[in-house]
Amino acid sequence: MPEAKIAPSILAGDFANLEFECKRMMKSGSDWLHIDIMDGHFVPNLTIGAPVVTCIRGTLPKGESFFDCHMMVSEPEKWVGDFAKAGGDLYCFHYEATSNPEALIDQIHAAGMKAGCAIKPKTPASAVYGLVPKLDMVLVMTVEPGFGGQKFMMDCMPKVEALRAKFPDLDIEVDGGLSINTIDFAADAGANVIVAGTGVFKANDPQEAISQLREAVNKRQLK
Repeated sequence: MPEAKIAPSILAGDFANLEFECKRMMKSGSDWLHIDIMDGHFVPNLTIGAPVVTCIRGTLPKGESFFDCHMMVSEPEKWVGDFAKAGGDLYCFHYEATSNPEALIDQIHAAGMKAGCAIKPKTPASAVYGLVPKLDMVLVMTVEPGFGGQKFMMDCMPKVEALRAKFPDLDIEVDGGLSINTIDFAADAGANVIVAGTGVFKANDPQEAISQLREAVNKRQLK
């Protein structure tokens, strides 16, 4: 199982102070920054686009931070070039949003980014089995995509377990409702990349919250 990676979701941060918020998370020990891109079509909410990612990258150079771009968008093929130029490190598209995922993975790699594929709660893990040899990460959504602050969906854990059993070296990310109260379920299922929004950004001590999330994943690895 790969090492633990904690990826605070900036959707839970103060958008009027994104530079401060992103640097606060990095100083608190986060490995990645999870950036939720919503287009108002694939999901009903609307967040940010490549220009904002460009601005954040200007304050956090490559090598000092890893941008995990979660693309909750229709036609994800259209935005690969823009997010590569903006400084994205990983481009995670939704399986449900494309008719040719293999070509999209090739496009992402050609643009110099790692490729991830996300699946909604109702999409089976088996949908991405054939793609894993080309992917750098699979994201199992533990809430319906589109809004932050939702309740963790325990019934998504068998998908994580199935992926981990079949692909022991794969980065498996979980996103939605993760906090110190739910991390053990995700870690025990085999997730190693943990997205946490309010559970970290609103914590009294974000550094301690990140440390506890990491410890839960590391504890599972020792079993």
